[in-house]
Amino acid sequence: MPVIEITDPADERVRDYFRLTDVALRRRVEPENGLYLAESEKVIRRALGAGHRPRSYLMGRRWLTDLADLVEQADRDGIPVYVGADDVIEEMTGFHLHRGALASMHRPQLPPYTELLRHARRVVVLEDIVDHTNVGAIFRSAAALGVDAVLITPRCADPLYRRSVRVSMGTVFQVPWTRIDPWPGSVDTLQAHGFSVAALSLHDDAITLDELAADPPDRLAMVLGTEGDGLSRRTVDASDLVVRIPMSGGVDSLNVAAATAVVLWATRLTGPSITAGIE
Repeated sequence: MPVIEITDPADERVRDYFRLTDVALRRRVEPENGLYLAESEKVIRRALGAGHRPRSYLMGRRWLTDLADLVEQADRDGIPVYVGADDVIEEMTGFHLHRGALASMHRPQLPPYTELLRHARRVVVLEDIVDHTNVGAIFRSAAALGVDAVLITPRCADPLYRRSVRVSMGTVFQVPWTRIDPWPGSVDTLQAHGFSVAALSLHDDAITLDELAADPPDRLAMVLGTEGDGLSRRTVDASDLVVRIPMSGGVDSLNVAAATAVVLWATRLTGPSITAGIE
């Protein structure tokens, strides 16, 4: 399929890329359309490396050279590559595309969460975290610090939302993830798979992260809660232990993404994780 020049920002052939500002995307539910948007060469290549399938590409003309191998593969596979002037793309998407290219990608089928637990030793559960920037940052830490799987509760923000993918630098494609439902009714399933479930919470009987790191269980599921209220009482009560990060300077807690990075570093395994080597 040849490269297709777009001169009209309202061209229906590029509807996938209409109004991609964060405000507009919150009104448009991408999962129902079976797509997500990958932005930048690095993110697109990581998505392709994870086996995700593109629906189409959108880029400025100069990127036809920089991404020549992707363009050639798209031609062989019959995937349209749309190009346009900067002003046309900006009017179409609602923002200046300074990272070179966008790809509309087919959403992969999510596996059952029990499938991800089979060989995992370190799992993160995100309970109702609604900020897409935090979700993306958590995935980047999870990839860097050897987490085997991320499980997200039904009301958690979408890891494949454009901002989440961008903040994660495409690491959402490296770490296996899926939704865990019902929650917190599935805590007992984690425990049945041999996981000690650790709730990160400012609770009176919480142990310190230092204590957990000194003698960590072989299989550990760390649960982190929403930005405002933290974990629900039901989740805390169902967990095996409650953990807090020691603080000083009159600070009682960290941003959830920062707290996740601290906890994952402290409890990291020294050997290779099951996701090691994934690019």
